[in-house]
Amino acid sequence: MDRERRIFLDGALAVDAGRIVGVGPRGEVAEQFSARRTIDGRDLIVTPGFINGHVHITGDPLTRGFMPDTIDYRDSEAFLHWVLPRYLSHTAQDEHVSAKLAALEMLRCGITCFLEAGTIRHIDEAAAGLTELGIRARIGLWTEGRGAGDDVGSVQASDAAIAAMEAAVTAYPPDENARIAVWPLLVGHNTNSDAVWQAAKAIADARNLGVSAHMSPYLSDTEWYLENTGCRPIEHLARLGVLGDNVTLTHLAHLADVEAELLIQSGVNVVYCPLAALKGAFGVARSGRYPELAAAGINLLLGTDGYDCDIMRLMPMASGTFKDAREDLSVFPAHQMLEMITINGARALGLADEIGSIEPGKRADFVCHDANRPELRPLLNPVNQLVWSADGRGVRSVWVDGECLIDNYRSTRIDEDALFREAQAAGDALVARTGLHLQSPWPIIR
Repeated sequence: MDRERRIFLDGALAVDAGRIVGVGPRGEVAEQFSARRTIDGRDLIVTPGFINGHVHITGDPLTRGFMPDTIDYRDSEAFLHWVLPRYLSHTAQDEHVSAKLAALEMLRCGITCFLEAGTIRHIDEAAAGLTELGIRARIGLWTEGRGAGDDVGSVQASDAAIAAMEAAVTAYPPDENARIAVWPLLVGHNTNSDAVWQAAKAIADARNLGVSAHMSPYLSDTEWYLENTGCRPIEHLARLGVLGDNVTLTHLAHLADVEAELLIQSGVNVVYCPLAALKGAFGVARSGRYPELAAAGINLLLGTDGYDCDIMRLMPMASGTFKDAREDLSVFPAHQMLEMITINGARALGLADEIGSIEPGKRADFVCHDANRPELRPLLNPVNQLVWSADGRGVRSVWVDGECLIDNYRSTRIDEDALFREAQAAGDALVARTGLHLQSPWPIIR
């Protein structure tokens, strides 16, 4: 995934002090370096670590699958009944366990870095859980700064949200040796006042951070902004002066021409979450503009959202949806899919000089895929086969900063079985606290 997109059929990778120091034909690298340890990788495909552009590491992992898959998020009563209780019932310990579970799932699928969705309520506990697993991440405190009452209430809500956001960012700066840092992340939609948006952008600009938010998965966002601001969502953000290349917006399934042009002009990063879009019936095949945005120069990346964290499964899903919708096989070729989950993700996170490709000087974040699997033999075209045939089950080992975090398919840092038991107990207790009852079309007999 370097600038030349070179593929070495008989290659070698040299790592020292957590960074890549050499990559190329095996003979050349072997002559250049004398290794203290050599790993035989002849049966491996080595790729950069994958980057997940949008994922909820709390709220969903401990309750995934509990909510009926027929619930319509556009129905505010259904959303308030099924979604918010699952998030708000999390204790600090729940979020600690949830973060560990999410990190383990991502690492075992080859994800070495992610941008969190901005729905963490207990930032210290979540960060501690991620640190235990060793994954790299940009996370944020749940920030909703729009008061439900009068103007005074709105001002108070905004001030409180801004203060909490500033405190979280200050506590977790993007230190060179820290894998976890906090950004001003906004839930998005219509949950924050103009003042909070502007404060988030100002904080990001001043501290070399990024801002991220959900926007326009459904037309309801457009309708709210038209009614309350007189313009469409992206137009409003542009008028506030909060767009830019350090801003990442997720979903954007419904855009007018003027909004698409504003995104392109401002250099905003866009995250497409194909599984969430298809499962949530966003209408992306009909209304989504992702191929056109990418063709116009938008930095497009993929996110797993709150469902399956196997980002390799999302590549054929994302590509196939628009090949079919446009009836054009040239849309989203395999190599472009790999760019979305590597170098494009690094660019959105402001880490393009550090991760996203296997190049000397960059951090040693890489994934070793087992090539001795039915879907990869015979190995003829690694790019096509990784995208259209393989998935995260073939990830044998994962490295971050030159540290092996997954070895022979298992975490090197934690007792996975103990985590699974802890997660089961936490999930059962959490669901009980919500007062919600499982609805299954088939009887579940205990």
